[in-house]
Amino acid sequence: MISFHNVTKKFDSHLVLDSVSFSIENNEFVVLTGASGAGKSTVIALLIGAGKPTHGSVEVDGMHVSDMDSGTLQQYRRKIGVVYQDYKLLGKKTVFENVAFAMEACNESDELIHERVPQVLEKVGLLHFQDKFPDQLSGGEKQRLAIARALVHKPRLIIADEPTGNLDEENVRGIVDLLSNLHAEGATVLLTTHDPFVRELVKGRHLTLEDGKIS
Repeated sequence: MISFHNVTKKFDSHLVLDSVSFSIENNEFVVLTGASGAGKSTVIALLIGAGKPTHGSVEVDGMHVSDMDSGTLQQYRRKIGVVYQDYKLLGKKTVFENVAFAMEACNESDELIHERVPQVLEKVGLLHFQDKFPDQLSGGEKQRLAIARALVHKPRLIIADEPTGNLDEENVRGIVDLLSNLHAEGATVLLTTHDPFVRELVKGRHLTLEDGKIS
């Protein structure tokens, strides 16, 4: 379970989060909405341990994220799949190699890589593109590849930070359907968006971040 308890985050004198409290149960699909610059990405950064709250606590399964040492944080992040709006793909690596790289970085065996990567690519509908490079893919296909890379460690928690921001409506539907299917298979999903169309598509619980507060 995810728990933000009275979390305040300031950057110098700029208040981004103001005593934010909310929780997400295991196997929920939660949409965090808010205008661009509302602080959604700050929530994600605190959740993955890329920053620390000025006040308050962020807990996942009873562990305080900000108190984790580097080794514990590394292990924790391997249990999370994170997808970003700008894909963060490796342009000189193929589709297969982009996903494999996430496993190589964790010193997984070649045998496991060659077993797991095709499974994940098939799940996101990209197995037949495994030898292509990112610049040969459409925007929707690039985002599916980013999701495949996030899935390769079989995470229990998937965080999608504005994953549809650069996509047309058809591809938005495809990405939301894919995340919904992963949720149906047992994953907890946190999706951030400022797009009303995405909010209409997702049937899960919705939270709104405005003026540094959650409603």
